[in-house]
Amino acid sequence: MKRFLYLAVGFGFVALAIIGIVLPVLPTTPFLLVAAACFAKSSTRCHKWLINNKLFGPIIHNWQKNRCIPKKAKSIAVLSIVIFGSFSVFLAVPNIYGKLATSILLAIGLYVVLSIKTCPNLKK
Repeated sequence: MKRFLYLAVGFGFVALAIIGIVLPVLPTTPFLLVAAACFAKSSTRCHKWLINNKLFGPIIHNWQKNRCIPKKAKSIAVLSIVIFGSFSVFLAVPNIYGKLATSILLAIGLYVVLSIKTCPNLKK
């Protein structure tokens, strides 16, 4: 039962990570890291699939090895939060309380992204 629960939670977090690619409020990387941890406890096959995934694998590998995110990923995250977050606050959210709540969540997300170490440029 425990294995099945970890597996289900892992796939749930992969789904949230995929949604997070296009929605600025949902962060992709933390969801992938939680999914990888769940798969490591439940399914070697799913864990290998995620680690070897062309899109998600390098992000997880960088985090596990160096505790950092690539500069490009960090830049995209910051730009997405600022651009799409501003759109949400100024155009999509109708009342002041929603604008305030959205602004606070965006500020927290921005703080978290900016506080994570940027991976050094690796020369090949």
